[in-house]
Amino acid sequence: MTDIAERKATLEARLQELETRLARIDRSLGEAPNPDWEENAQESENDEVLEELGHVGEEEVLAIRAALKRVDAGTYGICVKCGEEISQERLDVLPYTPFCRACAANH
Repeated sequence: MTDIAERKATLEARLQELETRLARIDRSLGEAPNPDWEENAQESENDEVLEELGHVGEEEVLAIRAALKRVDAGTYGICVKCGEEISQERLDVLPYTPFCRACAANH
């Protein structure tokens, strides 16, 4: 069984990792386009992939921040929909999940 302090540390580490990755993506997307049109076309395709990775990362950042707020409020590990305890196994896989397995399936 993982205690709240360990969960919080895991969430904070993942948040730091994502923020670093998102900063690299932002820098890469902000670079001037390549004057070579063939290279520019390839970079444009790469930028689309980076943008999607950025969107997914931003969603995870929001979920982690919400989970950290639940830790601070003392409600971490409790389903926000039904109020039941979220299983340790589910929190091991998705430490930022706000839902128990049943509510996630219905969500």
